[in-house]
Amino acid sequence: MRFLAITLIVHAPDPVTGVQVPTADRFREVVDNALLAEELGFDGFGVGERHERPFISSSPPVVLSHIAALTSRIRLFTAVTTLSLLDPVRAFEDYATLDHLSGGRLELIIGKGNGSAQRELFSVTAEDQWDRNAESYELFRRIWRQDTVTASPRFRPALENAEVWPRPLQQPIRIWHGSATSRESVDLAARYGDPLFSANVTNPIEPYAELVRHYRERWAHYGHDPALAAVGAGTAGYYAARTSQEALAAYRPVFEGTLAFQRRLGLQPVFPTLEDFVERSSALIGSPQQIVEKVHRYHEQFGHTVLHLHADASGLTAAQHRSALELFQSEIAPVLRKEIPDPPWPWGPAPLSPTERPSVPAAPAQPAAPASQEGGTR
Repeated sequence: MRFLAITLIVHAPDPVTGVQVPTADRFREVVDNALLAEELGFDGFGVGERHERPFISSSPPVVLSHIAALTSRIRLFTAVTTLSLLDPVRAFEDYATLDHLSGGRLELIIGKGNGSAQRELFSVTAEDQWDRNAESYELFRRIWRQDTVTASPRFRPALENAEVWPRPLQQPIRIWHGSATSRESVDLAARYGDPLFSANVTNPIEPYAELVRHYRERWAHYGHDPALAAVGAGTAGYYAARTSQEALAAYRPVFEGTLAFQRRLGLQPVFPTLEDFVERSSALIGSPQQIVEKVHRYHEQFGHTVLHLHADASGLTAAQHRSALELFQSEIAPVLRKEIPDPPWPWGPAPLSPTERPSVPAAPAQPAAPASQEGGTR
């Protein structure tokens, strides 16, 4: 099993202290958490994309490029890239550039996005958002794989033998599909043989498990090998301590502060008490053994091989946050890595099948290299 730390870069008062740090400090926290994730051995770090309050995650490629310059190993995820709001050509340019700057460490999770304010900002309607997402993804996918593209999309100007540069370092970049509430994104992922990432954070397990089952059914329907289907899943919260009593005591102020914030926003909490939150949500709060057992219970429903934790302290102190992540890596992750398999492909650049390999013009003939020289291609 592989593990990601993900942030949506919420910029709101701390749920416990009520203090809201300046924007620059909030971005500094994100970068510091990415460095911590790499230091502790996480496999990936993800940055969401939202274009409305209380988020400041409107430019994931900029944030991830900065993180790429400061890290060397950890894979960099978008969580999610809202293709329904973006010009796929411009998005390709941004992310192909980021792929080079990161040394081929980029992975995309795409989705239609949530929130009426960001739809209005980009003049996208609820009625056409799914169509925009599918069209943008299909054009995006073609640009990854073809040197020139001719297309007449519905939601952006036509392309005629268009070249888009730079080409990404990875051929191609792996694309996941974020899944929260609808079968459309699930079907799109299955149709193209792409991995699925279940949001799995707002509700109990049942609706998410149903979508994962639908994904696997559609995957087989489209003729893909069932053994190659890959699923990731989120968590609604995380805090580990030596005993469940310690974990609940430390996390209770965070939960109660978050609950109060949701109510101020006019949201009706799905889980009204901490005990209910721990029991029925995907939150991993308790002792290491309790967390391992809960991940296994979810794995029985999802068959997931990638798991994300929240990258942010979100009301915990810096010491609590680091201690819980260290405990995860020292006592929880090793057990789960041993007992739950990895995704069915190497954790690195996505392999390109021969039928998808882009055509490359033949290079002019060159004199043969002397036998003493080493040659090859990247």
